[in-house]
Amino acid sequence: MIRVEQPGLLSTIQDRGRSGWQHLGITPGGVMDSYSAAVANILVGNPPDAAVLEITLHGPRLRFENGVWLAITGAYLSPFIEGSAVPGWRPVWVPAGSLLRFGAPRSGCRAYLAVAGGFAVPPVLGSRSTDLRAGFGGLDGRPLRANDLLTHYAGSVPIPDDSWRLHAPKWCVAWSQELSLDGPARLRFVPGPDWAALPLAGQHALAGETYRISAASDRMGLRLEGPPLVLEDTSEKLSAGVAFGTLQLPPGGQPILLGVDRQTTGGYPVLGTVASVDHPRLAQLRPGDVVSFEPIAVEAAQEVFRQRAERLHRLQASLSLRWPLSGKAQRRTP
Repeated sequence: MIRVEQPGLLSTIQDRGRSGWQHLGITPGGVMDSYSAAVANILVGNPPDAAVLEITLHGPRLRFENGVWLAITGAYLSPFIEGSAVPGWRPVWVPAGSLLRFGAPRSGCRAYLAVAGGFAVPPVLGSRSTDLRAGFGGLDGRPLRANDLLTHYAGSVPIPDDSWRLHAPKWCVAWSQELSLDGPARLRFVPGPDWAALPLAGQHALAGETYRISAASDRMGLRLEGPPLVLEDTSEKLSAGVAFGTLQLPPGGQPILLGVDRQTTGGYPVLGTVASVDHPRLAQLRPGDVVSFEPIAVEAAQEVFRQRAERLHRLQASLSLRWPLSGKAQRRTP
């Protein structure tokens, strides 16, 4: 069991989200950075889609009442346990009674904390993800609060012999090529139905200039600040379905990148959609960061996504050789 002493800025239980309900106006939601969340789970012997804690910028303070294996991936938010820095992208054994806290956010926006077994919250519509707008899933549809108690299923990774001390193997996952957080982000996007209506000067601006992430950004969407874009056809359009990474152009001329908690339909012109393979980098953008865009053909986007999926599958297979894993455990810890 894990006791929340301080909740942090925005810490929520998430998994891959609930698909198949958008026709009823329910967004899929889920983790913003699916790559980091999947690796965190794999590191502690969980299925890639087990429930994790998504931590935004300023992390919580958590007291571990039982010893457990955990892994922290994604953004580097300076995690510490009893004064010792917690290494990222590797499994870490946390002894009973330990206090995990986070310091200054050094890079990225969202960190993912997985515990062996996965967090034990009841699924709603097939997912344990928190839908903040609808108020369901996760912990009663809300972020963590002080004095919350988090339970988790029993994990399959063996307890170390010296379980009284903090323990981490020397090896870690080489993640920087998959999720580079250094320098400005460059997001590949598949041109959308209104791309051709954007004058060449606007196309060159979007594909050649940089935009800054506005402070008015969250899991619903990221507002961009940069060269204004104006369509040649300004007639009103019918609302249509939108996706994570959809690049909309509102009347003010400053684009919006939609996040996982987006609405299910939208009426703004759609310039394109960020390729799924770049969603993790999109998820790690925070206010003030600089981003640029690069058009990509849908076939090329599918290919690079397939290649990453294969690498993730190989990673899961190789880590299963390091740990004597026995599959997904379902028993709750005390």
